[in-house]
Amino acid sequence: MTDLRQATAWLLWLVLLLPGLALAATADHSRFKELQGPFASGEEVTRACLGCHTEAAKQVMDTRHWTWDYTNPDTGQRLGKKTMLNGFCIGDRSNEAFCQSCHVGYGWKDASFDFSDESKVDCLACHNTGNYLKLAGLAGHPPLVRTETAPGSGQFVDPVDLAAVARSVGATSRRTCGACHYYGGGGDGVKHGDLDSSLNAPSRELDVHMASDGLDFSCSTCHVADRHKIAGSRISVTAADPHAPIIRGERRARNPSTCQSCHGDRPHQGNVLHAGRLNDHTRTLACQSCHIPTFARGGVPTKMAWDWSAAGKMDAEGKPFLTKDAKGHVVYDSRKGDFVLGEDVVPDYVWFDGTVTYVQPDTRIDPSTRVPINAFHGTPGTADARIWPVKTFHSRQPYDTQHMTLLVPHTATPDDTAFWYNFDWGKALQAGAYATGSPYSGQFGFVDTQMLWPITHMVAPKEQALNCAQCHSSQSRLAAVPGIWLPGKDRNPLLDAAGFGLAGLALLGVLIHGLLRIIAHQRRRRS
Repeated sequence: MTDLRQATAWLLWLVLLLPGLALAATADHSRFKELQGPFASGEEVTRACLGCHTEAAKQVMDTRHWTWDYTNPDTGQRLGKKTMLNGFCIGDRSNEAFCQSCHVGYGWKDASFDFSDESKVDCLACHNTGNYLKLAGLAGHPPLVRTETAPGSGQFVDPVDLAAVARSVGATSRRTCGACHYYGGGGDGVKHGDLDSSLNAPSRELDVHMASDGLDFSCSTCHVADRHKIAGSRISVTAADPHAPIIRGERRARNPSTCQSCHGDRPHQGNVLHAGRLNDHTRTLACQSCHIPTFARGGVPTKMAWDWSAAGKMDAEGKPFLTKDAKGHVVYDSRKGDFVLGEDVVPDYVWFDGTVTYVQPDTRIDPSTRVPINAFHGTPGTADARIWPVKTFHSRQPYDTQHMTLLVPHTATPDDTAFWYNFDWGKALQAGAYATGSPYSGQFGFVDTQMLWPITHMVAPKEQALNCAQCHSSQSRLAAVPGIWLPGKDRNPLLDAAGFGLAGLALLGVLIHGLLRIIAHQRRRRS
């Protein structure tokens, strides 16, 4: 049975790779006359793509990558980048022209964007194989003339040759997915902690699946697409998947991006007793808890804390400035405030059943305590919950002191109300409230918040997985996790006394028995 499971897992891995290999082998887009150009806009490229891929835009427009809007079936909450809050750049509304450089579309700069226009779908964002750039501030458009990367930066990028990019399209890659997912929240590795540019060409020690000299998985190997809908989501997580591997062709309502979809729920092999003991742990622990010992370990630091209340300081000349640490990483930015960075970070651990609830723009908060922007739910010991590793991110961000709600500031798009350009919190918060349709009293303060991020990438080789003593000891990684009893970590004085007492009695009994046998033997010799 074990051999069958292993064979099934390897077969699944192979066939998941085949679609990408087939795409590279069945069409040479450089020979298509429709793609010879020139193209004056991204929309023209999309119209050319749709001449053959007639249903692609409709499929994309039916996904969260397009709408940035989603109703969570578990909680009924309306989520998605369009409306959700976070502790990093806080919110999208009023900052669309900047944030939408990571949208799979062209021209979303405000609420007037036409989500029904198929030509606005950006095919190149995911299917380019190089030399494509979506510059922040251009509302999802690539630069078509020589453009300054940010107003006043003095750094420029050359225009994108749309025809050249279109003629070299291919399957998605770690680089194309990472162009957005690595850089969310304002920079490389900022948000997730387990996703950054080090995964473009990782070693086996950094990620055993994506190792460029090993299995070389792309993101889509696990995050399988069906009609452009991508499996896996941090806001609707499959926390427990106690099943055997998915067999190719199976039609089940299972998430194909879980560890168990390839490895099954009893993946450990070798010594029967040891493997059986490890496999029993899968009823309590997520695979990631043992197999991702630390995150942000590829040389790119992740933000662990962000204090917006410190933003706005100026240097001696009255100009904004940056402060960097010894490694050259920014730890203060006048536009954004103070940062705390982390590398090779040990995760926190929580019970998690896949249900996540979020603070919404209209949620009343309690500023006397740290506000949880999201909450991972899970009851200790239940069949649908596992102990998961998470990144715990702390922030200090603006809130309305009268309405007791978190506020979205207008920060990034250059105008007289954007905080990054005028450093006036009052104007920035008023503009953000107007864009989000939220009430604003004109009175604001700053409140401490917390946000959890699931850790599921940067899977280490099995020889680097956690050993028993890292949990079963007085310094246990799981010390803060409720509802578990760990030998080696937990003690009960009465139980200890009873145990040592029984052991002592057993030893005393052995000694007495031995002494009696010696006495009896001596008596027999004398007789």
